Amino acid sequence: MAELTKETVTKKLTDKFGDIILKTEEPYNFPTYTIKRDYIIDILKFLYNDPELQFQFLTDITGIHYTNPEEQLGAIYHLHNLFTNTRIRLKAFFPKEDPYIDSATAVFAAANWMERETYDFYGIVFKGHPDLKRILNVDNMDYFPMRKEYRLEDATRTDKDDAMFGR
Repeated sequence: MAELTKETVTKKLTDKFGDIILKTEEPYNFPTYTIKRDYIIDILKFLYNDPELQFQFLTDITGIHYTNPEEQLGAIYHLHNLFTNTRIRLKAFFPKEDPYIDSATAVFAAANWMERETYDFYGIVFKGHPDLKRILNVDNMDYFPMRKEYRLEDATRTDKDDAMFGR
């Protein structure tokens, strides 16, 4: 099988999906595509089924929480073509008030656990997931611990001088 280049992947994605691909970048030599969240399943199916691309291994799904209003919550997908040893990353962002994205379990059975973990820690709801519930934290937990919504330190501490830490 011939080498699969980032240019080939980018061209096929932009030819097929056009303005659904919002941004293309390559941090640390890792091709990354930011997409509109409503098209995640279409893009995953295309990447999986295209005879040249064959991204048929889902390495990871995780979440991310930024404090900027444009990209508050996000779902991140790492895909791998095992034949050419090529990896790519997909990102989809949405507001914290609307934390929904379609479940990838219809494309990758392994997405089941990964989506439950992402829901558990970030509160991202994967629509269509067969059993979306907490997997690592206690069921009655009423917050999502990986969101950046809480102070890093206890404000009542008196044993520490913040001036020593540049604050």
